[in-house]
Amino acid sequence: MQAVCFKTVVVMTDYASDLNHAARYGDDIVTAGQPTQEQLAAAAREGVQTVINLRPDGEFNEYDEARTVAEAGMRYVVIPVAGPGDINETSARQLDDALAEGTPALVHCASSNRVGALMAYRARYLHDTAPAQALQIGLDTGLNPSSPLLDAMRDKLGVER
Repeated sequence: MQAVCFKTVVVMTDYASDLNHAARYGDDIVTAGQPTQEQLAAAAREGVQTVINLRPDGEFNEYDEARTVAEAGMRYVVIPVAGPGDINETSARQLDDALAEGTPALVHCASSNRVGALMAYRARYLHDTAPAQALQIGLDTGLNPSSPLLDAMRDKLGVER
């Protein structure tokens, strides 16, 4: 008589699967819309080191995100991006520096639209990515193709319409 061995396989979904408009950029960056407290706790459990919030003061007040992130043991960085005027070399460099200091990272705004725009700008001007490819990075990381921000980013990146 042969012994039969059964193996239990546990399928885990990662924290990003529950985030609004989540996208992966490389192996260590997730871009998304506003996470909940529970999603931030899940991100910490899965090893996220840095949460980067692009929402300016006063745009979100449902809970104290900075405290939630700190209590979960992650680093919290705010880079206020209210609109196209805030997508510039200064904010792109702040994002680049924050990512260099600690990944895995979660980068978010309300919907991920501004995240995608800033990721595109960062790719173009800090990482010397071709304009059309930088725009595609933006679209892949949350820039909404139906948003007026798309045209502003085409102009900023030098992509023909």
